[in-house]
Amino acid sequence: MYDLTQADAKIPIPRIKKERRVYWIAALVIIFALAAGFFAGGNYYDKLASYLKENANINLNTGSTAPQNPAGGRAPSAPQTYTPQTTQEQAVIGVVKDYSPAVVSIIISKNVPVMEKYYISPFDDFNQFFEDFGPDFTIPQYRQNGTRLQEVGGGSGFFIASDGMILTNKHVVSDTEAEYTVFTLDGKKYPAKVLARDPAQDLAIIKIEGAAPFPTVKLGDSGTVQIGQSVIAIGNALGEFNNTVSVGVISGLSRTITAGGGGMSETLENIIQTDAAINEGNSGGPLFNLKGEVIGLNTAIAGNAQNIGFAIPINVAKKDIDQVKTTGQIVYPFLGVNYVTIDSQVQQDNKLPVDYGAWITTNGQSGTAVVSGSAAALAGLRNGDIILEIDGQKLDTDNTLSEVIAGHNPGDTLTLLVLRDQKNLTLPAVLGKRE
Repeated sequence: MYDLTQADAKIPIPRIKKERRVYWIAALVIIFALAAGFFAGGNYYDKLASYLKENANINLNTGSTAPQNPAGGRAPSAPQTYTPQTTQEQAVIGVVKDYSPAVVSIIISKNVPVMEKYYISPFDDFNQFFEDFGPDFTIPQYRQNGTRLQEVGGGSGFFIASDGMILTNKHVVSDTEAEYTVFTLDGKKYPAKVLARDPAQDLAIIKIEGAAPFPTVKLGDSGTVQIGQSVIAIGNALGEFNNTVSVGVISGLSRTITAGGGGMSETLENIIQTDAAINEGNSGGPLFNLKGEVIGLNTAIAGNAQNIGFAIPINVAKKDIDQVKTTGQIVYPFLGVNYVTIDSQVQQDNKLPVDYGAWITTNGQSGTAVVSGSAAALAGLRNGDIILEIDGQKLDTDNTLSEVIAGHNPGDTLTLLVLRDQKNLTLPAVLGKRE
């Protein structure tokens, strides 16, 4: 038996009474809080419901969150608009909006062989010797069974005249046996006819017939472009994603490249380099400046690089456009000489009397320095002559003979200042046509 002292006996009695008081007080506090919360919450709910009804038109009774209008129908939604964050972004959006309708996709289709599989028995003529192989021993063979029209490629282009004339790359429409179909931004398609292919540049002009006028682009001046200038490329990327937009800068000028593909290869000079993404299918599409002017024709990419693309300056194409509009063909003037542009190194190596001009020579290569029957031959030019000037323009590395000739047309008469045997001669030459 536990022996409890008086103190031990008195401890539990007052403790029990104190705990009971605390419990009652806590219970009253909880009940009061619940009641206050109930009334406050009801008042908050009423205010929230009133606010939502006035400002959001939400029907809390039905649980519907659809906007309602007084007539009982669905309220029209506000149009979604975007505010450009910079002036450059605003310019890009404006160019794309204004000129995307003038950019087209070109689909290349061609009749391709339809191949079928059939089986033969290699022992038909020797059945008496190979009976053990049985009648079911055959081997597969393939043969052509007609042709079918099939899409084989794609490219881009853009309207240069409201009557349906389109500028593109020559390599896009190089196959004379293929059919070409143009798709516009609104999804309409038109058969296209090739009007002319440039014999020296990767340029071609095609035409569609339809509900003219078609939207056109503005042609800029590629002679004023600067490295670092912002540009916009639009085209049928991968021949699948029409009117794809990419943005970049002019990353180089006056490039010389050798471009190839599809069994073709050609050297392109004075090309614009850009880091705007150029993909297969972009060929023939426009390269815009931020004013919405076409300054180049997207043509090639460096396949082993990241975002190095090339465009033909639009000034090169302007002459083709004018010729096709006036004569229906693209022709090049032809002087008929092989030459070397003279600089100080060429002068020193060959002991020439001047450090500029076009030195007529084969330079150790096969062929003739002056083409027989050409404009040069008829003008009296000879092997070893140095053409110093044409119509008063000095010929040097910045102004070569070929560049000066390219600025003229067949039939134009040029005045040549020629150095021969330490004497200056003035010879007239009537340009021929390059075949």
